[in-house]
Amino acid sequence: MSVLVYIEQADGKFKKSGYEAVSYAKAIADAQGTNLTAISIGNVGDGELKELGKYGASKVLNVTSDQLSSFVNQAYASVIAAGAAKENADIVVLSNSFSGKGLAPRIAVKLTAGLIDGAIELPQTEGGKFHVKKTAFSGKAFAITELTSANKVIALNPNAFGVKELPVEAVIEAFTPEVKATDLVAIVKEIIRATDKISLPDAELVVSAGRGLKGPENWGMIEELATLLGAATACSKPVSDADWRPHAEHVGQTGITVSPNLYIAIGISGAIQHLAGVSSSKVIVVINKDPEAPFFKVADYGIVGDAFEVVPKLIEALKAHKG
Repeated sequence: MSVLVYIEQADGKFKKSGYEAVSYAKAIADAQGTNLTAISIGNVGDGELKELGKYGASKVLNVTSDQLSSFVNQAYASVIAAGAAKENADIVVLSNSFSGKGLAPRIAVKLTAGLIDGAIELPQTEGGKFHVKKTAFSGKAFAITELTSANKVIALNPNAFGVKELPVEAVIEAFTPEVKATDLVAIVKEIIRATDKISLPDAELVVSAGRGLKGPENWGMIEELATLLGAATACSKPVSDADWRPHAEHVGQTGITVSPNLYIAIGISGAIQHLAGVSSSKVIVVINKDPEAPFFKVADYGIVGDAFEVVPKLIEALKAHKG
């Protein structure tokens, strides 16, 4: 038996969350005393594929096909399941990203496997059973889930496990599984990226703001702060509903769920719907002039003050530090 890890790519480059998944899968493989194989789907160069060996993948299944050049949920799930069958892998690991959330349950069904989505720690084994800590209730709680099935699928939350280098020589092997026509009834014809900014779901740092900014004309300082930090920008639901910011930046229960290393909330009260989307953040910093704002109850650090006074000072300090 072995471990298979799927590595997500965009424009021929692997994402950081993919390297996290490889590191996590390698740790599982070592604990099980077995080997790790990675699978890549899409047009990725040999240099990029070889890079996976740096994180412990001894073999890389390289799937290239015009039909699969863009992400197709059902087809990708079938290919990954076929890769697991080829490698006799009883554990499949992938990132719990936007794509991964659609893939993981489909792979689990195809492999008749137990599924853990939102894993945040390595499995603990006892008597052949897997116990995995994961997020629950939209990130408001944690659960220890037991997997008793022979096959297992684990989707790792982004930023939950560090990237660790354990270099081995990765052997690249072309893999051409059959892709059924029924898996391609809906395909992606074209992807037009709305922005070249940092992708919010993948961001390690996020600067977010709410109605406390008073209007879209005041967002310049939020974008400047984010640029200085190398962070993505986000907003609360009322802000996106008012068209102050794009809906793609809406973070919360009905928007995007994020789990960055640092989440800075500026002028956001902290309604439960918003907290559901950010509670997995490792460090939360809140800036709000209302000392009773609910967000302060979950914050690691809080600044009680007017955003229009605090944020410019932060920007000034960061510029001085960088200078």
